[in-house]
Amino acid sequence: MNDFVLQTFQLTKYYHKTPALDHLNLCVPKGCVYGLLGRNGSGKTTAIKLILGLLAPTAGRAEVFGHPSDNLPPSLRSRIGYITEGHHLERWMTIRELEHFQKAFYPDQWDRRFFAEMLDYFELSPKRKIKTLSNGQRAQVNLALTLAANPELLIMDDPMLGLDAAVRRQFLEGMVHLIQKEGRTILFSSHILSDVERVADRIAVIDKGVLRADCTLEEFRMQIRKYLFEFPQPNIPVDTLPGLIYSKRNQQMLEATVVKTPEEAIYEWARRHQAAVEPVPMSIEDQFIEFTGPKQARKLFSWEMPV
Repeated sequence: MNDFVLQTFQLTKYYHKTPALDHLNLCVPKGCVYGLLGRNGSGKTTAIKLILGLLAPTAGRAEVFGHPSDNLPPSLRSRIGYITEGHHLERWMTIRELEHFQKAFYPDQWDRRFFAEMLDYFELSPKRKIKTLSNGQRAQVNLALTLAANPELLIMDDPMLGLDAAVRRQFLEGMVHLIQKEGRTILFSSHILSDVERVADRIAVIDKGVLRADCTLEEFRMQIRKYLFEFPQPNIPVDTLPGLIYSKRNQQMLEATVVKTPEEAIYEWARRHQAAVEPVPMSIEDQFIEFTGPKQARKLFSWEMPV
């Protein structure tokens, strides 16, 4: 018995002749908060649906709790919580009625006290009808309904899309509350990188259906660096710069982003070209955009020099 709650093995999905996911191999450890990152259309939602058995793979397989995803019995499905963007709830029901409806599916594991605490935390009355709630409040109710079932594995597909910063923070804090219960595991995708940075232990970056990175958040932050070079003369070729993934230059100035390049190699390259060099701070959003973007961004302004 291993400590992985979720695994994929060469998981592949084609739509006609177009690959949506290409030989994905993931291992999500028990108790981990695992961020699934990628641009729109990268394959994140396809991966999640395959993992849950909601889509049939073209090739490969996924396992949850050591069992094939395409044939999960009810006893295992009851241990999984699933939240998608949009937070579709029956608008004519009250929050209390929704709780009773949801509880019927989890009679042996429903945590009524926890649900009440979540409503109190979000300052929501159980008498409120869903149709009177804002999008953010519906997201809060959805999270409370899902967490009150005590899932061992919580899978979320961009659940914070369209929510304001304050509501997103409350949502994330609710996730953390779940994590603090021993043995819980979370897999979530998000377009909001600052939210991922706040809670994720590990991340997987999917680009055009292909896994580009699978590491701790700290490793990702350390491996992608940006530097500013100033050369004594223009038109210094930069294709020899180790690990270059993005560059922008203006006359004798060069801004370059590199991946998996030791700092000493950067300074040695600068010394050979008699260039002054200094590191440039990057946010995780900057790192993600430049890591998943084209190797050389197209020229946007007339004053930019070709690389």
